Amino acid sequence: MSIIGGEAIGTALLILLGDGVVAAVLLNKSKAQNSGWIVITFGWGMAVMVAVYAVGQYTGAHLNPAVTLGFWISGVIKGGDVYKYLIGEFLGAMTGATLVLVAYWDHFRETEDPGLKLAVFSTGPAIRNYALNLATEIIGTFVLVFGVLTIAVSNKAGVGIIAGGGGLIVGLLVFSIGLSLGGPTGYAINPARDLGPRIMHAILPVPGKGPSDWGYAWVPVLGPLIGGALGALAYNWWYPF
Repeated sequence: MSIIGGEAIGTALLILLGDGVVAAVLLNKSKAQNSGWIVITFGWGMAVMVAVYAVGQYTGAHLNPAVTLGFWISGVIKGGDVYKYLIGEFLGAMTGATLVLVAYWDHFRETEDPGLKLAVFSTGPAIRNYALNLATEIIGTFVLVFGVLTIAVSNKAGVGIIAGGGGLIVGLLVFSIGLSLGGPTGYAINPARDLGPRIMHAILPVPGKGPSDWGYAWVPVLGPLIGGALGALAYNWWYPF
């Protein structure tokens, strides 16, 4: 399987199951409506686990441009492969978001609040403060990339991302980040996860949708990239071998 194909499949699964649990909790007349933040964070963690096990043996299952950036900085992948990962991640994210719209079409129609509909596709801050929102995304992604590198990097830690319970551990790491750091911004911690679905929200005929909040869209892109780079640099400093 090619890098582009593998990352597209993995990221599509990630977004289908991740945005899917958000839709289940937020949209009207869903059987899971109002089941809460723990359901959303657990659902995202399990989405990561499924995606990692699905394609990890082919691509390493980055599923996230911030992880790809961190792996490149740490020397895990070659610079010439970076664009392949990015193409696959964004294609997969857009595909997964489209499938969520299909699965929950009637529930989008039954939901009046356009803000809830946008929240299915992309993140938004609980309190809009761009500097602190950016800091939150940097911190969360730092934890993600540093954690993934300590768990999974083959050339330093001696194990693969899918070795043993690696996929489950990465899923639990994302679950933990969501519980502990997700409250302020909805923890995008992944530029493709936020921007890909936001683009689809803008161009797809989502029933009764409002604006796609492009004024905030740079935060869940720039923040995770900075956090991912810092996480990789910290890993290289802490594990210089």
